[in-house]
Amino acid sequence: MTAKPTAAISTVSTQFIWDWLVALESLCGPDHFRSLLERSGLAVGGDTPQGRVTLDQIVRLYQLAAVETGDEMMGLWSRPVRPRALQHLLTSLRESTSLASALYRFSTFWNLLLDDYQFELAEGDETRALCLIPLTDAPSQRFGHMLILKLAHGILSWLARREVAVAAVDFAFDRPSFDEDYALIFPAPVRFAAHKSAIYFNTDALGPVQVRSTNDLDRFLENAPRDWIFTRSQEHTQSLRVRAYLNQSTWEEAHLEAAAKALHMTPRTLIRRLEADGTSFQSIKDALRRDIAIRSLQVGDASIEAIAQDVGFSSAASFHKAFHRWTGGTPSAYRRRNAPTG
Repeated sequence: MTAKPTAAISTVSTQFIWDWLVALESLCGPDHFRSLLERSGLAVGGDTPQGRVTLDQIVRLYQLAAVETGDEMMGLWSRPVRPRALQHLLTSLRESTSLASALYRFSTFWNLLLDDYQFELAEGDETRALCLIPLTDAPSQRFGHMLILKLAHGILSWLARREVAVAAVDFAFDRPSFDEDYALIFPAPVRFAAHKSAIYFNTDALGPVQVRSTNDLDRFLENAPRDWIFTRSQEHTQSLRVRAYLNQSTWEEAHLEAAAKALHMTPRTLIRRLEADGTSFQSIKDALRRDIAIRSLQVGDASIEAIAQDVGFSSAASFHKAFHRWTGGTPSAYRRRNAPTG
């Protein structure tokens, strides 16, 4: 297979963004909502969403919706976040002298804007946590909690000119059926059913801020949320390292023994470490095949038979069966429904 950046071909389940879609439809109305989905290349519907969503689709929908709704958080919070808020946030944070002070500025900025939550900073012996404290009894907005905590991580990484290591992430909602999607967003252990949503950083990782120019700031805003919503790291979890290995290998090399050897461990050790990440070698391999196939159906004109062969299936029939299991539909139907309109 041809290696591509791991994040570039990653997908998440439609359920992962469902809270966002519900909030967005409520904010802008059914007709405008359908228009946003069509222009983003998204085909979703019904009360029980199935299928997969790519990074490109999430980025397109975010960029369209943030502008056209006049709310940069697109209905995820009770008060609209007015245009240019993210620009003002970045302008303030790039004047910080350290990542720790940037984290403090991040919390005070959002505490001026949010009515239903407040941020608090909690310091431990070795960690500093950014905690999202509810001010009402309203249910947690899962996508909103993910997005704002990931924004903090993304901005800190931008200021440091490196991906800042995350010690752990907590969410104040029950473990969802699509919990594996969070591993693509946060390169760290993710815990659910916590008392509050929070992101934890090791104190020694919160070093100095690097100089960022106005042009850097403009590029960050132009690309948002591409530069910060999906992790680029393969360093923090074993599953991401295995995925990166598979992405750079041929399917003939995509077996447990070869991966373990490349990662300098025994197959038994690799199995154990993947179990600690809540996954398996076969699950990672299948997820990569799925994501490569979905991207090929979206951006290329290769035949379905060629795509099946490219992702390691011995026959188109086997590929069709697997694709239906992944998305609830056929490859040809997915290609028709998910091609961007412009």
